[in-house]
Amino acid sequence: MQHRGLVTALILSVLLNLGVVGAAGYRALVRDRPGEADLASRLKLDAAQRTRWRGLEQDFVRELDAGWQEIARHREALVREVFSERPDPARIEAARARIAEVQMQQQQRVIAQFLQEREILNTEQRRELVNVLLREEPAAPRERQLHGGK
Repeated sequence: MQHRGLVTALILSVLLNLGVVGAAGYRALVRDRPGEADLASRLKLDAAQRTRWRGLEQDFVRELDAGWQEIARHREALVREVFSERPDPARIEAARARIAEVQMQQQQRVIAQFLQEREILNTEQRRELVNVLLREEPAAPRERQLHGGK
């Protein structure tokens, strides 16, 4: 029984990381809040800045999406294994380790993107981007939502 509790705690921990990285980086940079102007407009980018911004965004979004898809595949394998008739701790650990590795890569992508975008922005625009990022409230992972989270 204690083994299952540790596995559940491990899954929640992995998924919490996933939620934080995804919400902070992806939503703020790429999709912003529904009903509001896109981030480039909100930052008041001029034409040259917009061109550079869009160029950076294309590769970033493609790579980020690919990372989230890989995490989703490993997450599914992890959940299925945990709730299988005979959970294999080695398979569980392998899926957890790969999720953690891809999450780290996602964090590195977001930070690299921030640093590149920083070079495009002036001081006032940087300040506004910081405000957008710090106001962003990450959504709780699905597993937390199922257990009474928001």
